Amino acid sequence: MIPLLRPGRLFFAASIAVFGAQYIRYGQFPGGLPPVPPFTPGAPALAYIVGAFLIAAAITLVARAKARLSAAIIGALFFLCAAAMIALRTSAVLHDGTMRTRALEPLALGAAAWILAGVLPRGRTESLSTLIDKLATLGRYLFALSMIVFGIQHFLYVTFLVTLIPAWIPAHHFWIYLTGAGMIAVGIAMLLRQQERLAAICLGIMFLLWVIVLHTPRVLAHPHNGDELTSLFVALAFSGASFIIATSASKTHAA
Repeated sequence: MIPLLRPGRLFFAASIAVFGAQYIRYGQFPGGLPPVPPFTPGAPALAYIVGAFLIAAAITLVARAKARLSAAIIGALFFLCAAAMIALRTSAVLHDGTMRTRALEPLALGAAAWILAGVLPRGRTESLSTLIDKLATLGRYLFALSMIVFGIQHFLYVTFLVTLIPAWIPAHHFWIYLTGAGMIAVGIAMLLRQQERLAAICLGIMFLLWVIVLHTPRVLAHPHNGDELTSLFVALAFSGASFIIATSASKTHAA
């Protein structure tokens, strides 16, 4: 069996650390940088606190020191931020693709953090194990539903998305439709618990290819554009999340 938890955990942790570093760099909550909504008050002090927490939490994930608890807390922070975005900007989330993405990205990443918490080794005297296991189950459904919505958006906003594909890649529309259908298929596979590991591995590879083929060249071409850097590490986080889910599916099927 391919060992996927370690690269998944490291990809995810690296992305969380970069998000934290960006909060400290900006001293505010820019739109599109997960997880905190851009309308959140308290900057720059709160931005520095959130940034420091994310970096510290990422370090614990890499070092595997209280990593299960850290992953659960990361998941709670991302979930609460997504819930605030949805509750306070409901109309915009329902009708605007950008706002919908800004709400569902932290929701899906928070869900992935809970799934990660569920697959990490339990502490000997950990009293929160049952709660974490329940959060991991909830995270699976939230991630699956988010992927389905992201996939649908590929069909709704194909005209914009084709502009993100490098010119040297042929058949731009085909790739947008294919990746959108793939996201929907992965979400359904997770909900039905059918071929979940294979689906998650394919999703993780797809996101990793995006990092290499789409996002890294854009970051190199615009090294001072924070949005491009965020997009790269969001994709890397989703790649890691997918490999974490593949591991979770393996453990579930083996149990």
